[in-house]
Amino acid sequence: MRITLSVLLLALPLAAWAQTPQTRLNAGTLRASEPTAPLTLNAALNLALGANPELSAAGRELEALDATITQAHVRPNPEFSALIEDTRRATRTTTLQLNQPIELGGKRGARIEAAERGRDAASLELDAKRAEIRAAVTAAFFDVLVAQERSRLAQASVELAQRATAAAARRVTAGKVSPVEETRARVAEAGARVELATATSELTTARRRLAATWANPSPRFERAEGDPEALPPLPALAHLNARLAASPSLLRAKIEVERRQALAKVERSRRVPDLTLSLGAKRDEERGLNQAIFGVSIPIPVFDRNQGNLLEALRRTDKAQDQLSADGIRLFNELAVAYERLSTARQETASLRQDVLPGAQSALDAATRGFELGKFSFLDVLDAQRTLFQARAQSLRALAEAHRSAAEIERILGDTRPAPAAVQP
Repeated sequence: MRITLSVLLLALPLAAWAQTPQTRLNAGTLRASEPTAPLTLNAALNLALGANPELSAAGRELEALDATITQAHVRPNPEFSALIEDTRRATRTTTLQLNQPIELGGKRGARIEAAERGRDAASLELDAKRAEIRAAVTAAFFDVLVAQERSRLAQASVELAQRATAAAARRVTAGKVSPVEETRARVAEAGARVELATATSELTTARRRLAATWANPSPRFERAEGDPEALPPLPALAHLNARLAASPSLLRAKIEVERRQALAKVERSRRVPDLTLSLGAKRDEERGLNQAIFGVSIPIPVFDRNQGNLLEALRRTDKAQDQLSADGIRLFNELAVAYERLSTARQETASLRQDVLPGAQSALDAATRGFELGKFSFLDVLDAQRTLFQARAQSLRALAEAHRSAAEIERILGDTRPAPAAVQP
């Protein structure tokens, strides 16, 4: 009769399981202390980097992979066995034996290396996620700034339309123009109010999008504080391409190749069977003898040589290398596209500010004064007003596109440094 005793110690965290799902959820919920005062870009970045749930999840994954390295260092447990032959005490033979598996073929070292490469990949994933959050916050922050400016311009347009309506009403009362002029003025004022409502709605959406980066569904900050007219800098494309090789996204793909190579090494080491050493004692009651027992056992790899798992690991290594090449090409193209968009947006903004906006403002001022003096019709004022508003709206769109492109470049390069100060063109 053979009796094998296996001692397993199971430690169950009962206190953790006693919590309700809602309690565990509340314990892991990140809360951001969002100020009600005006919000700066640095404050928004600090809020998002400290309370973004996606960033927290990436950090938890890194902590989990630290634990896998700890487990990879662990050696196999010994096994204790007891063997009793014959149930009669006088003729009974009792054998006590301790078996210790010995890993061969470099299994432990390969296992540790694979776990470390996995942790390196998770660390770069955290860096990439941090850069992604920074880029999203930067783009959302400047969207709020631009939306605030557009709302201000829309409010100014409404005030201008109100003055034009009042002037048209006075001229109609004096009998200088047809009542049709006043009707046109009121229609233009209604259009300006619609534009103001649209700008207000876009501002609300932009504020919510920014607050969502730090997991706040309802923004509390009063307004975004910054220079909405400032443009992001335009570094040399060659300099950006040189930095691309050190981006977390590309480094992560390189580490994935190394991790797959390490996993292939693990599967290759498993082709070597492990050795089991046995040490024990045997008691023969009938003869009254105690005997020492020494033993060695090793599997014979006749059928299972781990050939399938090794082939799979090698093919996945090839896949990781192909993915590295594809990621390099994709990131290079994305960087070139974002750079071109930034350059175009800067040129468009500069052209509008230097040539279009001053001329449109001057034309509106002249048309307004001429209309009040009776030299121009209201249609001239309306056209000048519409031209100025369209030019300002186009300038704001170009400015927002510039900041979004700069944020995209920051995301691609994985830049986790403080955001560079925007400069005037």
